[in-house]
Amino acid sequence: MKHFYLITNEVKDPEGFYTHKIEAYLEAHGARVTCVDNGRQLPLAERLKTCGQQEAECILVLGGDGTLLRAAGNMMNSDIPLLGINLGTLGYLAEVEIASIEEALTKLLEGRFTREERMMLVGQTTKQGIQEENFALNDIVLSRCGSLQVLVFHIYVNGQFLNSYSADGMIVATPTGSTGYNMSAGGPIVEPGARLLLMTPICPHTLNTRSIVLSPDDEIRIEIPEGKDGWTQTVEASFDGSCKVRLQTGDAVVVRRADKTTGILKLNTESFLTVLHKKMSE
Repeated sequence: MKHFYLITNEVKDPEGFYTHKIEAYLEAHGARVTCVDNGRQLPLAERLKTCGQQEAECILVLGGDGTLLRAAGNMMNSDIPLLGINLGTLGYLAEVEIASIEEALTKLLEGRFTREERMMLVGQTTKQGIQEENFALNDIVLSRCGSLQVLVFHIYVNGQFLNSYSADGMIVATPTGSTGYNMSAGGPIVEPGARLLLMTPICPHTLNTRSIVLSPDDEIRIEIPEGKDGWTQTVEASFDGSCKVRLQTGDAVVVRRADKTTGILKLNTESFLTVLHKKMSE
């Protein structure tokens, strides 16, 4: 690889120290870094038009898993793979630690990597009859807005009624997202290359607390009915924690596997179980 695009979380690299270090290393080894995104110039969508990102072979994302998820959303319509460089704490997506950055960059320059295609979700929200689509690499989360009242959800799979849940929220996650909010809510951890859908209730107010594992070809419809005693529910649908859509009683979200995927570069030859063991020991 000889052409790179950088996206940096300026909160975690406020002076651009690591960003400029990586840029200097790549250029010293004959590579091009055509655009450094440190969040201080034009909005990202505008910079992408002028910085030559469409010619880049790899996008280096400096930050944590949240930064990489935002980058995946912004670059969804390109075929450029991402590599996460962890400047945060516990990261499953950003596999490269800053202490080994030069070794990682050398592997990229020499072509010693593999590319994984990670499945994504598309969520179609229907709000007062108006439909909108948003995508997610990790998860689509429905959570409450405002008061601490318990939410009620009606769940349908492939048009068939599954169950009603009383809970603080509902998560639909990909295998990549299984180590995110899904894991915190007690859902299963899944090998990221798998193809399936995970549905996990958040703090369910019932003895039935199980997650449900579904086929990647299944379609999940989550309806927002009236709440207890007929009150109007207000719910926020969040896509990878950034794009948010507010829904109310009578609205719904339909979730299915997206046609798009996200390319993630892997430099580490360790198995997912080995990495998982290390993360769980931290």
